[in-house]
Amino acid sequence: MRILTWNINGVRTLPQYYPWNTFSSFNDILDALEADILCFQEMKTSRSGLTRITAVPPSYNAFFSFPIQKSGYSGVATHVRTTAAVPVKAEEGLCGIIQPKPPFSAEERISRLEAYPQRVIADGHEDDSDEEGELDYKDLDSEGRTLVLDFGLFVLINVYCPNDGNGTEERDKYKADFHKVLEARVRGLVELEGREVIVVGDLNACAAVIDHCEGRLMVAKGLAEGLQDEEGFWGKNVRRWLRAWMVAEDGTGGPMVDITRQLWPDRKAMFTCWNTKISARESNYGTRIDYILITRGLLPWVKAADIQPEVKGSDHCPVYLDLHDEIVDSSGAVIKLQDALGFKQGNPSEPPRISSKFWNEYSGKQRLLQQFFGKNVTPPSTGCTPSKPIALERSDNAPVPTSTTHASSGDVDIATPSSSRDLSRDTSMTDDDASTRPSPKPMLTQRLSGPSQSMDYASEGPSSSSPALKRKLTADTLTRSSLLKKQKQKKEQEKTPGQAKLSSFFTKPKNSNPSTATTSSSSKQKLTFREPDTVDSETIEIDLEADHRLAMLLSSQETDTLKPCGNETAEAKQAWSSLLAPMQAPKCLVHGEPTKELTVMKPGPNKGKKFFICAR
Repeated sequence: MRILTWNINGVRTLPQYYPWNTFSSFNDILDALEADILCFQEMKTSRSGLTRITAVPPSYNAFFSFPIQKSGYSGVATHVRTTAAVPVKAEEGLCGIIQPKPPFSAEERISRLEAYPQRVIADGHEDDSDEEGELDYKDLDSEGRTLVLDFGLFVLINVYCPNDGNGTEERDKYKADFHKVLEARVRGLVELEGREVIVVGDLNACAAVIDHCEGRLMVAKGLAEGLQDEEGFWGKNVRRWLRAWMVAEDGTGGPMVDITRQLWPDRKAMFTCWNTKISARESNYGTRIDYILITRGLLPWVKAADIQPEVKGSDHCPVYLDLHDEIVDSSGAVIKLQDALGFKQGNPSEPPRISSKFWNEYSGKQRLLQQFFGKNVTPPSTGCTPSKPIALERSDNAPVPTSTTHASSGDVDIATPSSSRDLSRDTSMTDDDASTRPSPKPMLTQRLSGPSQSMDYASEGPSSSSPALKRKLTADTLTRSSLLKKQKQKKEQEKTPGQAKLSSFFTKPKNSNPSTATTSSSSKQKLTFREPDTVDSETIEIDLEADHRLAMLLSSQETDTLKPCGNETAEAKQAWSSLLAPMQAPKCLVHGEPTKELTVMKPGPNKGKKFFICAR
């Protein structure tokens, strides 16, 4: 297993750099880093600013902590590969104050109440002498600087410590208080609960002279000023705090082991941060302020640790820790890492509920904005709903099929048509069959070659299978119904205005009576397509000459409708003429005489503009 920490200096700017701009998604970027647990600092975004693929990568469980007040500032994130491990518990902040809704129960908390910094400092497990006032624990957890995840074998703390800032007393106190609370949180886990702890992140401090590019210069300057040994380097409080928190070379000191420096004790220029404004990375003129600190009990699991200065995209570089897949304890028993983590391959448990996958906007509880603008997706319907009411001729004594499919809107019954070779079979069908069989689209049948099928429109009535009284569709009936349909459409087009004409803006609007508008869609009409019966081919034969006459008649009617009206053309011409006519010169306000028009000829912004002055 590999644990990686990286200050990415903005999750939205990282994909703009090579090679990250060659990946199609944030999930691919996480995969390219080749780690199982990834801890990021300086996310510089908010919950609303995250995209879905960044907040919920498919291959990872993600946890975020954002600043409460400052948007686009600070922020940390921890991504855990779903096939490698699942955290047992997770919390935001160091003091347990930030709670989800509903708040954590006692079983969901990582520690007992007495192991949190408030009680640890109050009970004397940490130096509680605060000359400048009490600690504001809520304020210390409000900048989105810490995520705490419990993996069973260890507790992982992803932290982004405050930097030197603007050097004000307020920020200096905030930074010192934050370090005090961080140390108290670790002491509570180690001393009161006997847990193993891994602290990763940007601590914004150097732990040794070798970790700073100007460390030797600071020491030399201190010696010149009369200071002893390396006191010139340890002038800052944050460096002294970090040195006291770590295990010294002789085994004394604090509980945390700088595992990267322990594996590379004499390595120089092992820097993780550079000033990009002066292109200091090219010359490796930087500092080491990104760390992976572990407690002593995890040393047998350590396989390797190093920095990755070749990984670009930020002013920091990643630092990683590799753990063995299995170890042999003092009794000779083999302990597998996945067993120690409580991870079940193939059947992983759900992550803690502060994971981003349980956020309302990604868990299906809250609708996305794009759903209000996307196309409406409706389930397939077995019925057929006509878009407009259809005027049809009804047979006086036509039978109605018993098998009908009810449409979703409107009472339209459509019988299932069958092919010509199945005309002799019984056309009756039960309601169950009608609900299970797909309803085909009604088709107008033409005679192309060979025998044709007939289409019969019948009114609702009792079921009957006798076709003796059925009226057959002939060429004259088709011609007459088509003419009526065309005339009706022509009248509707004349009643319904299309594009507004220019002349309508200069004429008095006509009175319209809204009560005359009728909606034929409210009237429900039964429409039934019957199965064609066996009829004489001579009767159903459509006369081609009648079709030709009908086509010529319709063509002449459409040509007449396209001819513009003489009155409308004259009105439009007059309207355009009045609209485009040159502006008449106004009268002088003093003399009441027409003014004269002049044009500005002087070079400048008003050149070419026209104006009117008195003619006198």
